[in-house]
Formats: sequence, C-alpha cells, structure tokens
Amino acid sequence: MTDTKFTPRVFSGIQPSGNLTLGNYLGAVKRFVEMQESGIQTIYCMVDLHAVTVWQDPETLRHNTRELAAAYIACGLDAEKSILFNQSQVSAHAELGWLFGCVARLGWMNRMTQFKDKAGKNAEKMSLGLYGYPALMAADILVYHATHVPVGEDQKQHVELTRDIAAKFNHDFKTDFFPQPEPVIDGAATRVMSLRDGTKKMSKSDPSDLSRINMTDNADTVAKKIRKAKTDPEPLPDNLEDLAGRPEARNLINIYAALNGQKPEEVIAEVSGQQFGQFKPLLADLAVAKLSPIGDEMTRLMGDVAEIDRILGAGADRAAEIAEPILAQTFDIMGMIRSRR
Repeated sequence: MTDTKFTPRVFSGIQPSGNLTLGNYLGAVKRFVEMQESGIQTIYCMVDLHAVTVWQDPETLRHNTRELAAAYIACGLDAEKSILFNQSQVSAHAELGWLFGCVARLGWMNRMTQFKDKAGKNAEKMSLGLYGYPALMAADILVYHATHVPVGEDQKQHVELTRDIAAKFNHDFKTDFFPQPEPVIDGAATRVMSLRDGTKKMSKSDPSDLSRINMTDNADTVAKKIRKAKTDPEPLPDNLEDLAGRPEARNLINIYAALNGQKPEEVIAEVSGQQFGQFKPLLADLAVAKLSPIGDEMTRLMGDVAEIDRILGAGADRAAEIAEPILAQTFDIMGMIRSRR
C-alpha cells in the first residue's frame, strides 16, 4: 500500500527520442490524461537527461523535446492542470540522482534488464549514465515524493528499484522521509505490440515503419498500416481465451479496445465471427478518428516553439518549487552543509 503520510502525487516521464508512437500514446500519455482528471496532482516530464545516456544530436534533441511537449498537450494534458517540463531544467533531478547512485547497490543495477537489452554484447562500450540511469529514474520520482507512477509493464522493474532505494535510504538514515511509490499499470493496451510481429513491443527503433503507427502519421498512412498489419486466417472468436497463441489478433483487439475506451472482452463480443477483412477497416476508421486530431494539433503547436518553451519554463519553475525543499531536506538528512543555498 502507498504510505498514507504522503500527499497523493503522480509523476511519470517519456524520453524525447522522436517519433512518438501509438504504443507511447496508449501505454502512457492517454493514461497521463486520465490521471490528470482524477484530482491528484500530476507531474509529467520530458526526460532529456535520460535521453543523453546515448549520444544525441543537439538540434535533434531540442526538436524532439519540443515535439514531445506538443504531443503531451495535443493528447489532452493541460499545463494549468498538470506540471509539464523538461527534466534538465530542474537541477534537483541530477543532484538527487547522484545521491541515490551512492545509495543503490551494484548488484541491483546488474539485475536491470533494460540495460542488458539496450547494450547487448556491447556493454563495455555503453555510457556509465546508461548503466546507472535507474538511480536517476528513482530520483525523478522521489524528488517529488510521488506516490503513483503510471508505467508500462516493461518499466515496472524500475519502480520496484525506486522502492528499494527509498527503503534503503530510510533504513540507513533512520527516517521515513521517502515514500514507497506504486506503479500504476492498467488499461487494455499498456503494452502495444508491433503490427508486424505480435510478440514484440511496438518500437520507434524497429527498422520497419510498418511495424508502428507514429503520432505524426496522416490519416492515409494510419489506415494503410492497419490494413497491412500482420494477422492470421482465422475468424475472431467469441472469447479472449481463444486468442491465446494468436498474438497479432490479440494486439489488434487490445488496440481497438484502448482507442474506444472499452475492455477487450467487450470488443470480442461485438466482432466475434468476423474475418480480419471486416475488422481491420473498423479499426482503421477508429484509429484515424482518434489520432488525426492529435497529429493536426501537434503540427499547429510546433508552429510556435517559443510558446512551447514558455510552457516548459513555467512548468519547470512549478516543479522546482516542490523539488528543491525535498532535495534540501535530503542533503540535511545525509549531513551536508547547505548554508549558501
């Protein structure tokens, strides 16, 4: 259970690495918007410090950060209701990240599967930042005393590590200063799969553009990608259990359900017996109706990057108002002198 002494607060973030996909939208941003309307304070970040754990072209990084901010807003995040900012504008993230790097244990980092997945056989050539970034991710969350973290299944391990770091800090310094944040993993499509291989996560790094729907795709491209999505020759069954072993079929049902605000079993009840030649046009029409307005609004917002920068700067100021006192208390607990701040 979440610690009751802490005010409920949501934090989450996405790397500004370009080409936000349908998977990012359904697995993260759509849920960000839902939590924004829940009455709990919501803080959403473009985690550019995480992005530079691998080399980034500076101009591309600036563009991608602004484009991600535009996507947040176009999807329904309101800079008045939520705090929206890019991570590097609030130095408390990096400062607490260093402190947590001194609390976390090497064995914990060695168990993190995402580093292994990204580094592969080239671990010796990877940056120290990529290896240690889970400590920074813990800082992202705990510098706001966040109690809830909406994440996809693949990020659950990082929230568990955050809980371990919070627990060790509290134990080492005989305090209960940091909360135990809860991962929030729900919805019909918290893990959207590739349109070309239903066993793999939809990814912006996949060589095939047909494997994903980009949030900047126009209506014709969205419809084309859904028409070409891999399926099987069997009709849709009348219950979800019969989709076991049919990952592409299950993926398309999940996408339809998430876009339409339904449960997958409700969709199956409506479309059972249909061939994919019937179902795909329904999904294409729904996807175009839901996504085209977002793409159009992103284009409009990117026409005024000065306004995006203003929103991010104002959000950073609001974020720092929360983070700085928590960071200062952390330094004090650890015995550091901060008389000049």
